[in-house]
Amino acid sequence: MLNFTKFERISPEKRDVLQRLKDFGEIYEVFSNGRAKEQSDRCMQCGDPYCHTGCPLGNYIPAWLKQTANKNLDLAFALSNETSPFPEILGRICPQDVLCEGACSLNTGHGAISIGAIETHISEKAFEKGMEPKYPGITSNKKVAIIGSGPSGLSAATFLLRRGIQVELFERSDRAGGLLTYGIPGFKLDKTVVQRRVEWLVKAGMKLHLNCEIGKDKSVKELEEEFDAIYLGIGSTLGNYTGIEGEKSSNVHLAMEFLTGVQKRNFGNETEDFIDVSGQNVVVIGGGDTAMDCVRTSVREGARTVKCLYRRDEANMPGSKKEVVNAKEEGVEYVFNASPKSFVVEDGKAVKIEVLTTSMSEPDESGRQKVVINEGSEYFEEADVIILALGFKPEVPAFLKELNVKTNSWGGVETNNYATSNKKVYAGGDCQRGAHLAVTASLDGREAAKIILSKLI
Repeated sequence: MLNFTKFERISPEKRDVLQRLKDFGEIYEVFSNGRAKEQSDRCMQCGDPYCHTGCPLGNYIPAWLKQTANKNLDLAFALSNETSPFPEILGRICPQDVLCEGACSLNTGHGAISIGAIETHISEKAFEKGMEPKYPGITSNKKVAIIGSGPSGLSAATFLLRRGIQVELFERSDRAGGLLTYGIPGFKLDKTVVQRRVEWLVKAGMKLHLNCEIGKDKSVKELEEEFDAIYLGIGSTLGNYTGIEGEKSSNVHLAMEFLTGVQKRNFGNETEDFIDVSGQNVVVIGGGDTAMDCVRTSVREGARTVKCLYRRDEANMPGSKKEVVNAKEEGVEYVFNASPKSFVVEDGKAVKIEVLTTSMSEPDESGRQKVVINEGSEYFEEADVIILALGFKPEVPAFLKELNVKTNSWGGVETNNYATSNKKVYAGGDCQRGAHLAVTASLDGREAAKIILSKLI
């Protein structure tokens, strides 16, 4: 260990940009055994590891880095799976640069440990050797229904199954995974990776009900009668509009409609109202990871030009910095400090975006800078297709009222330590905390499972 002065930080190799733009395959290669050992060997094994506290799941990062450096794959695999429901997924999609790697003690000068890449390496090399997550089988007569198969629902299922609880997962879509399947493009997360985890949960005893919408295909009354507890992992899936003139034009679309349509097409499914951007000038409005997914998908879909408009500067972008770098490599143009004022509509289509430039204020006490509109700075950006990536809000399905589950002013499920107003119902993830990260949704699923277990066992 302590070889951070001998070896520099190295990120995983990326596929050549001209090749990766031809498909939706993952762009990062998995570390080799030698590279993973070398990079793990850079860890200082801090007495108070900030990477551990910087990870929402509290993963035992220094411990599995040490075992990787020592070539003890079995123990590294066990440690990485202990706190995380699917490390090979989160290793790929977490914004490590603002979480564990951002908190790494070496980040101030020597370059943070390549934590995400090593996390992915551990699992993938273990799977190649035939290792699988361990479950005891169903050992309890207690039953839990989970509504929603996104990261929160899958996480809750994982930790309940580890204790032998009977789990039935209800998903209204045709495939499990939620945003992991239909929200995150394949170039970041291959869908076979998600399916593999789902299949292990089914193998562990989980009953999976696809194309099953609660309140329509199965009643809430049936759930309350059949199960000892119900977990809501229904996410926050409704996209936000801008609230400005012309936003409901026929060529203005929400991010998730675009991303889901492309992924369904990639699965070989018939897709109604498919958003075809081939040969079009695409403008994506937003600066988070969903916006990055949209611009990078648009390039792969053959758009003529792709621009990203964001009202703050690059330093204040909320998404992962590596996604911005990848998008720039792939030909995306960024227009920073640009705030849409209105859409110019002709024959039902928005042909231009009227934009105001912005400036950033001095940092406040929290260090946050505010957006200041530069009055009189209007100009126009032309567009054939406009995609809004402005965050998400909960759907608030009708069955919540049937369950007597209270929601708050913005539609989120009200909880107290994951418990709702219905003593049998628990909730976690985006539906109760607001749109956030897959890793925080996974944390909620894990912690809610612990609360449910404390009530059932």
